[in-house]
Amino acid sequence: MSTKIVERKPLSFFENSYLPTLVSGLKVTWKHFRKTALEGQSLTMEYPEQKWVVPQGYRGAPYLVKDQEGDTKCVSCQLCEFVCPPKAIRITPPGPNGAPADRRNAEKAPAEFEINMLRCIFCGLCQEVCPEEAIFLQKDYSLTGESREEMIYGKARLLQLGGTHGGIQKWKHKLEEAEAQEVFPVRTP
Repeated sequence: MSTKIVERKPLSFFENSYLPTLVSGLKVTWKHFRKTALEGQSLTMEYPEQKWVVPQGYRGAPYLVKDQEGDTKCVSCQLCEFVCPPKAIRITPPGPNGAPADRRNAEKAPAEFEINMLRCIFCGLCQEVCPEEAIFLQKDYSLTGESREEMIYGKARLLQLGGTHGGIQKWKHKLEEAEAQEVFPVRTP
């Protein structure tokens, strides 16, 4: 492999004096001054009195949601934890002696569910991979906290911020479907 040397032409005296750059910067300054002072148009937003209008498709902070009956939709499958690129999600399954799920016909619910909002990159992979539609990205861009510990959202806080959301309820009628099935006798040899 050979190295190719690129010849650069020397700068002129005018270019060396930084005058073109200075003039272009003053043009931008004058344009903003003219719009603000002379025309009365405001170029800045006075946050938090004025809020930014979130565009369609904005990926904000992820939150857990409840179904229409107020039950947790998460079944601790841990897919969101495995797919999370910065490893911001941590789920502790209930284990063999853990508490049962808070809704009928669900096998399990997470014992602990945490999202480290300082690590989260708002990629949306957790929402895409969730088979129960238990995690959604809200249009929330103003996350604040006074310490690092406050920015680690636990299960209760994630459910509170996420609210109630409809969608998949595949566990709702499983008991009725199981009872309606024909019972087959088991023959022993």
